[in-house]
Amino acid sequence: MTHKMPHKIVILDGYTLNPGDLSWDIFAPFGEVKVYSRPQPEQLIERAKEATILIINKAVITAEILQQLPNLQLICVSATGYNVIDLEATRKRNIPVCNVPAYGTAAVAQHTFALLLELCNKVGLHSESVQNQEWAQNIDWCYWKTPIVELSGKTLGIVGFGKIGQKTAEIGQAFGLKILANTQNPTHKNAPNVTFTDLETVFQESDFVSLHCALTESNFRFVNQKLLSQMKPSAFLINTGRGDLIEEKDLVEVLKNQKITGAGLDVLSQEPPSENHPLTQLENCIITPHNAWASREARFRLLDTVRTNIGTFLEGKLQNVVNGVQFETN
Repeated sequence: MTHKMPHKIVILDGYTLNPGDLSWDIFAPFGEVKVYSRPQPEQLIERAKEATILIINKAVITAEILQQLPNLQLICVSATGYNVIDLEATRKRNIPVCNVPAYGTAAVAQHTFALLLELCNKVGLHSESVQNQEWAQNIDWCYWKTPIVELSGKTLGIVGFGKIGQKTAEIGQAFGLKILANTQNPTHKNAPNVTFTDLETVFQESDFVSLHCALTESNFRFVNQKLLSQMKPSAFLINTGRGDLIEEKDLVEVLKNQKITGAGLDVLSQEPPSENHPLTQLENCIITPHNAWASREARFRLLDTVRTNIGTFLEGKLQNVVNGVQFETN
C-alpha cells in the first residue's frame, strides 16, 4: 500500500497527553496537523470528517461516527487501551487501529510504590503536621502520628504479571519484599525469586496486594467482598490498573470497618468521580487522579510511538495493530 502526502492528521483530545510541555511538531512531516484539547461529542464528526489519520485517547469512535469519516485511513490510540473504538466497524472499513503498549512501565511501577510508601510512612501527613508547627511545639525530639510500617521481610502480592507487574516485583525485591504473583499468562511464570500461586493465596498471605492486570469481562470487579475478606487486617490494597477491577462498595465496607488497614488507588470505576464518592471520604484510602502513567518521560515515549506507528503505516507497514487489519506492501 502506498500513501500520497500530505495527510490530514486530527488529534481529537490532546490536552491530557500534552498540556504544553511536549511538542506536536513531530507529526508535521506527515502532513497538516490539527489539535483539539478535549473531545466534544457533539463536535467530533465536524472536527474529524476530513481526517485521513485520527489520533485519539478517550474520544469514543462508534460505527455510526466511522460512517461519516470517509477519508479515514488510520486510527492511532495515544494509550494502551482501545475499548473506546468499535473494532469490528474498523475492520469492515479496513482501517488499522494502532495502540501504544508498554510506554508507562517504569512510571506506573514507580507510582505503585509512591502509593504504598505513603500508606506505610504517611510522609504527607507528617510534613503537614510540621508545617502546622506541631514539631516546633512538641516536648519530644521526634513523634509519629500513625504507625510506620517497614517493608523489608513482608510479602507483596502482584495480580497480573506483565511488564508493569514484573517491574513492580523487581522494585519490591530491592525493598526486601517477598513476592507472590498470580497471572493468567504461562509465559510470565519464569521470574526469579517469585512464587506464582492462586488468587486466594495471594490475598490471604500478602501484606500488600497490587493490581496490574488488564480489565476483561472475566475479571470485572473480581476484587469483591469474598477476596477482600481473606486479606490480613494489617494488609493494604493498591490499584494502578483499572477501577472496575474492584467492587468499590465492598472496598468501602472493609475500609470503614478496618477489616484491612488501607488502600491506595490511582483509578476509580467512574472518572472523574462524583463529589461525594464514598472512597474519597475515607482517611485510610488515598487516591490519585489516574496519573500514574503521566510522567513527562512516559508521555514522550507515548507520543514518539504514535509518531512511529504513523511513519510505518505511511511506509506501507503496520505495527502495534490491535484490530487485525493487515495490508501488503508494494
